[in-house]
Amino acid sequence: MSDVLDRINADKRALVAARKAARPLSSVEEAARAADPVRGFVRALGAAVESGRYGLIAEIKKASPSKGLIRADFDPPALARAYREGGATCLSVLTDEPYFQGRDEYLVAARAAVDLPVLRKDFMVDPYQIVEARALGADCILIIMASLSDAQAAEIEDAAIAQGLDVLVEVHDRAELDRALLLRTPLLGVNNRNLKTLAVDIATTEELARNVPADRMLVAESGLYTPADLSRMAAVGARCFLVGESLMRQADVTAATRALLTRE
Repeated sequence: MSDVLDRINADKRALVAARKAARPLSSVEEAARAADPVRGFVRALGAAVESGRYGLIAEIKKASPSKGLIRADFDPPALARAYREGGATCLSVLTDEPYFQGRDEYLVAARAAVDLPVLRKDFMVDPYQIVEARALGADCILIIMASLSDAQAAEIEDAAIAQGLDVLVEVHDRAELDRALLLRTPLLGVNNRNLKTLAVDIATTEELARNVPADRMLVAESGLYTPADLSRMAAVGARCFLVGESLMRQADVTAATRALLTRE
């Protein structure tokens, strides 16, 4: 299979260049300063875990490159409310348009509907996007180690910290994990989906968890469908989870979210 991630990143860099040409950084910075106060993303997850609950990052995602359209009746504010009522701790909203049919407006609308912290789920390749994320009202951004060099990842993390944003750094193998641990963020996601092949195996989290220091908050991502899956991840130290597709496909999202969070 061709390297999907390389293609996405190339397209993203072209898009960012076009956005920079259309809207200067100074204008985006002004909008970021006027945005609503940041909601603590890491703080919310930590509070959930401290209280004995799972920290669920529930994802609002219309489509994906591997599965196509996931949900036809796509209503971000309604989904945000359903996730909150089901017990989600935070939201993740896809804003990548070409590959996930996301939009910036979906994040704005979802965040306005609830009081939960929100992750801008996108492929961050330029610090400009971080200021843009804050201008949209995001509380956290994603760093995908497979997409960036160490220097680029550090630059984007620095930009996020400057904006008061939390960072979820994502890895899917040991080499990326070692690189991610050079960053300052405590929030470490292990993506069970290989972004280069799109294959999913939740054993990825189990394999990498033993190398995650105690001062990091481990988040298991992708391939999680049942309470048993969450229990399996919790057994190796992941008590926070990012779940999207398995919930987005359900007719009753609130009930599905509540059921997923049932402790075995």
